[in-house]
Amino acid sequence: MAKVLAALRNHWKKSTFGACLLGWGGHWLYGKHCDNLLRRAACQEAQAFGNQLIPATMPLKKATVFLNPAACKGKAGNLFEKNAAPILHLSGLDVTVVKTDYEGQAKKLLELMENTDLIIIAGGDGTVQEVVTGLLRRADEAAFSKIPIGFIPLGKTCSLSHTLYPESTNQVQHITNATLAILKGETVPLDVLQIKGEKEQPVFAVSGLRWGSYRDAGVKVSKYWYLGPLKTKAAHFFSTFKEWPQKHQAALMYLGPTERPPEEPEEKSSRPPLHVRIYRRLLSYWLSPKGFPQEAAPEDWEELKLSTLELCIATQNRQLDLTRTEDFMDICIEAESVSKGQFVHRGSQKMRDPHMCLEGSQHIQASRCILKLPEGTEGFFGIDNEEYEAMPVEVKLLPRKLRFFCDPRMREQLLQAAVQ
Repeated sequence: MAKVLAALRNHWKKSTFGACLLGWGGHWLYGKHCDNLLRRAACQEAQAFGNQLIPATMPLKKATVFLNPAACKGKAGNLFEKNAAPILHLSGLDVTVVKTDYEGQAKKLLELMENTDLIIIAGGDGTVQEVVTGLLRRADEAAFSKIPIGFIPLGKTCSLSHTLYPESTNQVQHITNATLAILKGETVPLDVLQIKGEKEQPVFAVSGLRWGSYRDAGVKVSKYWYLGPLKTKAAHFFSTFKEWPQKHQAALMYLGPTERPPEEPEEKSSRPPLHVRIYRRLLSYWLSPKGFPQEAAPEDWEELKLSTLELCIATQNRQLDLTRTEDFMDICIEAESVSKGQFVHRGSQKMRDPHMCLEGSQHIQASRCILKLPEGTEGFFGIDNEEYEAMPVEVKLLPRKLRFFCDPRMREQLLQAAVQ
């Protein structure tokens, strides 16, 4: 023992390095063990769903998974196979996994998709945007938009996961919780933005549209990876070397919020008998007011000239209110009179929450808007963190258009907040 202690003391540098390496290895192995325990517990919970008896005449529920293996720097495929796939297969679902090979493929595949009971998106914000756009471009979108959608967060940016699932620092736990939420069946309605150019097909977004300097600087953050935690501030700082202030000018026309109609019941009642339907039709005819139909009231458009650092049009999905009586999207017009130091500081805040409306900004609530850009305008929109060429567009709110699976705990929190 004395010889061992003497050897350790004489070679203290090697001993210290070995101790650090051993400690790191032990911590890594313990983390892997904990992840395996989480996977096992999730699989056991999923197996309970799979062991439930169903009538012999009832077919298995079909689930179509759209997996983007390129998400999370190419790690998404492995994350799905390890953490989500076993849960789905044990649950008793008839699972079909569709892997996308290139950008935009999910939109095309949605046009060819046959009937399914569930749609599951495995990827990040870009995958969600592609699947939602492909789904709502279908000719029969009215029927397909009623199919519940599950989201398994595997991408670098997953904005919806903050709304649908509890926060978790453990990636394995976050993925397994999201997959189990699909099996539990709780859903929440989410708004969708329809964004249409003059000639292009419409694009659909569940988070929102950004256009301006904060977005442009945020895209370049990854270029400064070698600066570590300072890369965000560096990207915004170096962007101020261009023309300053970086004004973005446009014209905005918009309509105010609309009253929320009562939600339709999920299960339709059985069709009444023929004599009851005839009686109701005759009664509505006799009681209907006679005369010429009244003309619809003209829409009250507001017009505004913009000169801003950034324009943001966002849904209410990140702060859901299940009991609100009006439907609207948030339009945030950032102040243009900020110093370079404020721009760098606010840029860091925008990286954490891209659709936040900073102090001094103009805030508008609208159900529909038209954005007109001057001729020769260059740059890009960020639509759900995906780049699109900047052009004049019409943005229309589709309230409660899609239903997404969520963790029952999150739904309970939303209902409690609404009661309070």
